[in-house]
Amino acid sequence: MPSNTRLGLGILGGAILLGIVADQLLVVSPWGVNVALVVALIAIAVFTLTKLYRVELGGEGRYLFFPAIAFAALFVWRDSTMLFIANFLTLLMLFALIGFRTRAGSLRLAGLFEYAVGGVIGALEAGLGAFVLLFHTINWKEISENGSSRVWLALGRGALIALPLVCIFGALFVAADAAFEGLLKKYLNIQSIITHGFWIAVLTWIALGFLRQTLLASRWESLNVKLRPFVTTGVIEMAVVLGLLNALFLAFVLVQFFYLFGGASLIELTKLSFAEYARRGFFELVTVAALVLPMLLIADWIVRRDHPAQLKIFRGLVGALIALLFVVMISAMRRMGLYMETYGLTELRVYTTAFMGWLALVFGWFLVTVLRERRDQFAFGALIAGLVVVITLNAINPDDLIVQTNVGREMQSVTSRVPFDAPYVTLLSADSVPALVATIPQMKKSDACYIAAQVVRRYSPPANFDWRTWNYSRVQAWDAVGRNSEMLKQIACPTR
Repeated sequence: MPSNTRLGLGILGGAILLGIVADQLLVVSPWGVNVALVVALIAIAVFTLTKLYRVELGGEGRYLFFPAIAFAALFVWRDSTMLFIANFLTLLMLFALIGFRTRAGSLRLAGLFEYAVGGVIGALEAGLGAFVLLFHTINWKEISENGSSRVWLALGRGALIALPLVCIFGALFVAADAAFEGLLKKYLNIQSIITHGFWIAVLTWIALGFLRQTLLASRWESLNVKLRPFVTTGVIEMAVVLGLLNALFLAFVLVQFFYLFGGASLIELTKLSFAEYARRGFFELVTVAALVLPMLLIADWIVRRDHPAQLKIFRGLVGALIALLFVVMISAMRRMGLYMETYGLTELRVYTTAFMGWLALVFGWFLVTVLRERRDQFAFGALIAGLVVVITLNAINPDDLIVQTNVGREMQSVTSRVPFDAPYVTLLSADSVPALVATIPQMKKSDACYIAAQVVRRYSPPANFDWRTWNYSRVQAWDAVGRNSEMLKQIACPTR
């Protein structure tokens, strides 16, 4: 039997096992330790198949299994929906790169286009890779010529043919006889069987695509992908563009210096309140910073490198623009600081600020790599910066920070401030509950009454607990509410 067919059958068996186990683990929600177990099982499946079928893994993608397992463990740690989304998207990105660069290829020396291609191929493999494995990689005709394999193959075909027939005739018998229907309902949960069967099929299908790409990637998928610019421009034209942008940014920065070092007079001049001045610009400045990055990457990509002397002018203008942009970003962060002092923290403000932090790291890395003709190192550094920011967010616990900051504002004797938003903090995740419980006695009676009622309703220790959903933050929330249940019930508003 050809080696590809043997490996294909091993992948098929491994994917089926992964589909069954993943269904049993992920069927319950909210997710917690089950996500970490599934990711660990995927890594075990890949390395087990590699060992059994002697697959050579020469690419750097295999090293990403370690951060993938680490990020899966974050589902066990935090309960925040925003962190869930960030961690989940990070996992998807890591697995796309694992599949693209495990057999061959470099992660450290790869362009942004290659990373994008890896993501697209990963999505295609998840959807279509199983077709390639089942109808191209595995040679079913040669399997049928083997005695023992022929028997198992025949049994499998018979089961697939029988399944729809059993379902059709079973449905007719159920409709025809109430006693038979009652017997099936007593011993078989048809709805559960259909639901589990569907998810097992979906998860197995995705696993087939991922394992096929990771262990059986064709030659073109493993090669470094390079994209040449379809349009190029000279340094002079680009210098005009960058020069005008530098002039615009410089004008804005000069205004910001007036604001940063003597802001009161400028705010009086603009006839805006302190909070309005802060609120007006932050998100617009974040957008400016986000747009400059792809613009500079495209500019560096399409500019011709015929004249080294002129190229130095281009790099100088790019460096000047980034330096001015850093001042713009400092202004944005200063505005956010003023905004938080007046209005407090929200998830949007925290995560947008984190995005700004990632942009600052990426622009610094841009100066070190792209402007020094090391463009192929930029994407990996941007990836690492993103991973660092996501891990940092998990570490600082944004929901807890929001509660601590907003309650702290409430305790201050500030006359012209926005009132404490009690309904908002009760919508946060279990990450915020210990801080809420600890600070409830310090709140105004109306706020404490409302928050205590919501916390007791949402986070009282459950009567039944499924170990697959175990999550540190939820356990801490249940513990905090359980230990302070009497106090919370006394403070809580009566519920209708």
